[in-house]
Formats: sequence, structure tokens, C-alpha cells
Amino acid sequence: MKVMKFGGTSVGKPERMHQVAQLITKDAEPTIVVLSALSGTTNALVGIGESMAAGNREEAKQKIDTLEAHYKQFIPQLVKTSAAQTKAQQIIGEHFEFLNIILKISFSEALSKDILAQGELLSTKLFSVYLEEQGIPHSLLPALEFMSIDIHEEPQLSAIRPKLMALLDQHKDKKLFITQGYICRNARGEVDNLKRGGSDYTASLVAAAANASVCEIWTDIDGMHNNDPRVVKKTVAIEQLSFEEAAELAYFGAKILHPPVSGLRSRRRFR
Repeated sequence: MKVMKFGGTSVGKPERMHQVAQLITKDAEPTIVVLSALSGTTNALVGIGESMAAGNREEAKQKIDTLEAHYKQFIPQLVKTSAAQTKAQQIIGEHFEFLNIILKISFSEALSKDILAQGELLSTKLFSVYLEEQGIPHSLLPALEFMSIDIHEEPQLSAIRPKLMALLDQHKDKKLFITQGYICRNARGEVDNLKRGGSDYTASLVAAAANASVCEIWTDIDGMHNNDPRVVKKTVAIEQLSFEEAAELAYFGAKILHPPVSGLRSRRRFR
């Protein structure tokens, strides 16, 4: 068993999802795939929550409609058959119906976490529709059924492992599994999350819980650069970097690794 995690930019366009499908089916080793939300989705959902918290329901509604339009444009390029497109549109409809319904509900921190969870739920369900259209056998493992944090907002492998293994046992005929990064349930059973960068954390926790041979964190850039390319022009990729050096950079804010999982065996793959 191995774990492969793909971030928002890796699934942010239909053609990127198609590439991910090719990558995860290259060999016969059982694989758990952890996906983030489509790029830009979490920021959009944060914006919706902020508008609701400020009492500006009209602005929140406009943001919901804009995000829904983006997903509706995404579908025709992701899947081609009418059956797959219908199923994908139904998924989008269900999730955006939820977002529209909560406009009528008093805003709370718990509701904010429900809003943020929609991104990963959408990306994994839509990816599953594409795999189904391509005839690729797989199972969708709901992260909310096994990923959890305690009262201190820390995930506990002793609680995650038995739930995850029980789900895997239900699908012994499958070798490919898709699940959500980032989202989890808290000690009260409410929808919660592992904070920013949480999808990497999810992948490492899943790998540890499943005793995976390796955890691969895939990204769509050409390597780890000597500076932040969003700030500094003409950065260059570093040819060699030890895991310890990368972990130290993560401690000081680099996003190449999630600091809490630096002790777990993993590798980052660049495309």
C-alpha cells in the first residue's frame, strides 16, 4: 500500500485531473489517493464565510454563485458522456444547494467548518466520477468517517487506524482508494479541519495508519526553489536537499512540508 497526495493546483483543471488518473494507475500496488480542493476553492469558501460572519448575505450569495459557475464550466471538460456529466452536475447541485441553504442559518464557527469542507468533498466526488467514466475500479473513502482530532485539536493514530482499516476491509476487491485531505471530525463529532496545509498532514497520517510503504506528496512545480517565486523573480530549483533541511525550512514557514509530519517517511514528487 502506498499513499499519493495531490494538491489544489494538481487537480485545479480538468486536464490536471486526467493526468492524476494516469499517475495513480501506473502500477498495480494498492494506493490511497488524498486530494485537496480545486485551486482557489478554499479561498473562495473562506470569503463566503467571512461575508456571512459580517452579516452580508447578499455578498455571500454572489460569491457562492461565482464559485458554482466555475464548477459548472469545469464539468464538460472533465467528463464527456452524458451520464457522467449528469452525475457530476448532481454532485455540484447538492453541495451548492447546501451553501445556499446555510445563508438562512445563523453563522457560527461550526458552520464555518462545514463551509470549508465542501471543497475537498467536491474534488474527490468529481474525480471519482471521472474514474468511473474511464472504467477505473476504485472506492471513495469518506475522510469524515475515519479522520478525527481530539479535544486538543490533535489527530490520534490510535483512533484513526482502526476506522481506516475497517473501511479498507469493506473494499477488499479494490486496489485504488480516493479520500479527502484537510477535513476531519473533532472530539464533538462536528466537521472540522487540520488547518492550512492539512492535506499533506492527512496523507502522512493515512500512510502511518495504513502502514504504507511510502507517502508521496505530488506537486506541479519543477522542484523546491531557493526562494518564493511569488515574491522573488528568477528563482532556481535546488538540485539536492536532504529531508532534514526541508523540515527545517518548513519550521520557518516554507510550505514544501507540513512541520508536524517531518518524522514520518515521505517523499515529494515533482512534475
